[in-house]
Amino acid sequence: MVFLGSFQTLSVCKDAAGIAGNIFALGLFVSPAPTFRRIIRNKSTEQFSGLPYIYALLNCLICAWYGSPLISSDNLSVTTVNSAGAVFQIVYIILFILYAEKTKKVRMVGLLLAVFSLFAIIVLGSLLIVDLEVRHVTIGFLSCASLISMLASPLFIINLVIRTRSVEFMPYYLSLSTFLMSTSFLLYGIFSFDPFIYVPNGIGTILAIIQLVLFSYYQNASRENSRVPLLVSHDMMSGKGSVNSQTWTVIEEGRVSSS
Repeated sequence: MVFLGSFQTLSVCKDAAGIAGNIFALGLFVSPAPTFRRIIRNKSTEQFSGLPYIYALLNCLICAWYGSPLISSDNLSVTTVNSAGAVFQIVYIILFILYAEKTKKVRMVGLLLAVFSLFAIIVLGSLLIVDLEVRHVTIGFLSCASLISMLASPLFIINLVIRTRSVEFMPYYLSLSTFLMSTSFLLYGIFSFDPFIYVPNGIGTILAIIQLVLFSYYQNASRENSRVPLLVSHDMMSGKGSVNSQTWTVIEEGRVSSS
């Protein structure tokens, strides 16, 4: 009776963590929306990276395949949420390609085709594995690796954040949603005793915490810098100086911009 009660408790906790994970995963999928509103408004991808969406698409496709009945049992919710995620990522990638520079367009199209080709190879290759346990383990390792890559992909922008001391190009809600989703699925994996779920999400939780800490640090640094008064030379004020692309002026809301 005690064992049965413990099993039921684990099952309830697993279901609760799974539901929370699905909700936060959807939040993660829609979190880039403000970024793409800005891209559409400015008609430019600026310094935003398209790699996170490429990694996210590959991860969603592989994880959706991992959750299918052909690979594992009682994981259909994994397939449904990742299928929805794949649709979101395809939309984001198409928008990114539309507004990117020519070199970025070519690169993103190449990466998109590579993702679909790789996924087709994975599906066909796994179906050739007759032993269901070997098939499950093989796709499990692939889904684990792809999930870690997706969760770590926002770290590519860390160099830019540190160099510019600005979090402008590291969306806060993307990092927050990653943290919430990873934590939920970390618990889900622990309750279901599935290392292919709790290992990558444990790593994702740590990486998301690092991103949030960096965001908090550099956001505060940016606010402090915005309070520093700007000194303008007497010649500039009197009209004797020339204004060029290296001249910095204070504009509305206390932000500093290049003229």
